[in-house]
Amino acid sequence: MNELSKACIDEANNSMHSAINFLNKELEKIRAGKANPGMLEGVKIDYYGTPTEISQVANINTPDPRSIIIQPWEKTIIGAINKAILDANLGFTPRHEGDILRIVIPPLTEERRKELCKAAKSEVENSKVNVRNARRNVMDKVKKLKDKSVPEDEVKQVEKEIQDITDKFIAECDKIFTAKEKEIMTV
Repeated sequence: MNELSKACIDEANNSMHSAINFLNKELEKIRAGKANPGMLEGVKIDYYGTPTEISQVANINTPDPRSIIIQPWEKTIIGAINKAILDANLGFTPRHEGDILRIVIPPLTEERRKELCKAAKSEVENSKVNVRNARRNVMDKVKKLKDKSVPEDEVKQVEKEIQDITDKFIAECDKIFTAKEKEIMTV
């Protein structure tokens, strides 16, 4: 197999691996009933005129599975953090306790668990689309290999290998969803 063929296979592998990594990051944001500092990822406050993530201006801890404690490095921004969490509409309300904010994670109802499963399924479907798009982009390059004097049987072999890689990553998406669904639905 020549260098161009190997480059196409490597590109497919890397692109699809990136889609899986992105899926894992997105699914971490979907809470499964237990406290996780990642639940606040993406929530930004106005810190001296700059949108800044809470993790950049405060310590975020989970002392137990049902609560998150946010301890800002500057006591003056505690109100901004509180407002940012409320504006993010994450489904919980912080309590101001002196120089910290405490978030008690309410137990999930059956209806909310189903909504979270639906959101997780949507993320998985988006990831599958990204994997298929990566396959399509690489397959376009593989078809152009014929013009670069790559034998036709090698092109067919590369196409088959890329399809096998695609199937593997699609199965990985399904496996990740099954695990997340189990985590969400476990009471």
